[in-house]
Amino acid sequence: MRIAYYHLVFIAFLLSITAGAMAQSASNVRATYHFYNASQNGYDLNAVSAYCATWDADQSLAWRSQYEWTAFCGPSGPTGEAACGKCLSVTNTGTGAQLTVRIVDQCSNGGLDLDWSAFEKLDTDGNGYNQGHLTVNYEFVSC
Repeated sequence: MRIAYYHLVFIAFLLSITAGAMAQSASNVRATYHFYNASQNGYDLNAVSAYCATWDADQSLAWRSQYEWTAFCGPSGPTGEAACGKCLSVTNTGTGAQLTVRIVDQCSNGGLDLDWSAFEKLDTDGNGYNQGHLTVNYEFVSC
């Protein structure tokens, strides 16, 4: 009886881990663009009034410039301060183009608001620009 109980506890633990991992990605998400102009602004989070500047503005230039920037308000994953500095692997569902981006801001479109340079790299066929948004999948990845 005691062994069965521990098996149930272990299975519940594994299911909670699996659910947490599954909550770290989303499919068919709307990705718009924003003009952070990160490189032109010296990768300065304060200069672009990014939400995450409160926590990440003092990170090294190498850290701030390592990945393209995005605002995050996706349907799955951490929110607010907990999302700041995290990275996403973003894939354009139409073309398969893929890019890793860093979360530096919040948004309200229910998906991603990519810096223009990131949007441009993912929009390899120009359809995103023509529609005003891309449809993407994202997954949280290590930075």
